[in-house]
Amino acid sequence: MTPERIMAWAIPAFFVSIAIEFVVARLRGHKAYRSNDAINSLGLGVISQIVGVFTKLLSVGMYAWCAQHLAPFRLPANSVAVWISALLLYDFLYYWLHRMGHEVNVLWAAHVVHHQSEDYNLTTALRQTGSGVLLGWLFYLPMALLGYPVEVFVIVALIDLLYQFWVHTGEIGKLGWFDRVFCSPSNHRAHHAVNDRYLDKNYGGILILWDRLFGTFTEEDDRDPPVFGTRSPLQSWNPLWANAEIYWAMAQDAWHAERWRDKLQLWFRPPGWRPADVAARFPKPAFDIDHPRYDPPMSRGLTVYLMVQFALLLGMSMHFLALVPIGSLPLLLGYAAYLVASLCVLGVLMEGRVSALWLEGVRVVATALVSVLSGRWFGIAHLDGYMALAIASIFGLSALALPWLRGDQRAQLVHPGAAPV
Repeated sequence: MTPERIMAWAIPAFFVSIAIEFVVARLRGHKAYRSNDAINSLGLGVISQIVGVFTKLLSVGMYAWCAQHLAPFRLPANSVAVWISALLLYDFLYYWLHRMGHEVNVLWAAHVVHHQSEDYNLTTALRQTGSGVLLGWLFYLPMALLGYPVEVFVIVALIDLLYQFWVHTGEIGKLGWFDRVFCSPSNHRAHHAVNDRYLDKNYGGILILWDRLFGTFTEEDDRDPPVFGTRSPLQSWNPLWANAEIYWAMAQDAWHAERWRDKLQLWFRPPGWRPADVAARFPKPAFDIDHPRYDPPMSRGLTVYLMVQFALLLGMSMHFLALVPIGSLPLLLGYAAYLVASLCVLGVLMEGRVSALWLEGVRVVATALVSVLSGRWFGIAHLDGYMALAIASIFGLSALALPWLRGDQRAQLVHPGAAPV
């Protein structure tokens, strides 16, 4: 079974699982989901998939080249022992990539995206980085040098990734012996927490045994419930800023540092390290674990509007991924730019900026006009009349709804308790 076929089955299963978790949490009286946080996490997952389309040559291509030209031998892809050992080795290497992602600034800059959510639910699992591919592939080269075929590497990587989806839930408690051997919801909740006792622990992907072996394991303690997020809260729903915030902070510190040694070493120091002169001139507030979650008020109307628009963009994203095998590079780049820009506009809308309605107006009007005037859409050379009319109607009505949303949102800002999200 190909990776594409596996993902085609996995994506619907993700959303069914999210719906089940949402219902279970509501029945238990837990507020596991906030619409703005869930949209932001899912949007970052979409962007990660889009970026992956254009970076596959780096991540998989480099592995394939090394396996072909540098490995002294090639292991058979039809051996059960090869597959089992490949999965174990991949999970071991993932442990070190994940651990270094918490211990090295430039790697944390990529990985931080996955930790920014101040909620913990199954959408958090899909909140993935867009820049992790830049250096992450280096950690898996030992598999290539040992002769594991590229098709084995790709499948076991996907298995390891898919396994980690289910552990991002607060609705499954401790599992006894399972928690002592495998990464589990309880173990991974501790990993995502910013409490002192949990910080930088439990890196395992499938097996938690690596953490026990290398001294990075800690158990979730009911007396100290995990608090989620990062120690430098993102305070934004903009997905591009989510990917760029640490890189930008490091670049600023490097610019302000007086010594060249500091300019270089801060990229490889642990997260939070800053040159003494920079920290003195540009101090940052101390971490407060009791700080309120980032949650700009949104009216009920705006919430519904955003969920509808995000659902449309999600459908377009699936269409984009379906076009990857047959679409030209300019087509895919144009479609990707439209999707990323649209997700950014939705993010700014969720931040409660009334001025963002103008950006959204431009987006939906342009989408409607392109479909009507050109009779085309990305990857569809000739829209039939019904499809063009449907696209124009949906986005045209969206444009007409914006003036009403502006007044509704202003009322929410004046009376923030009037329409809880």
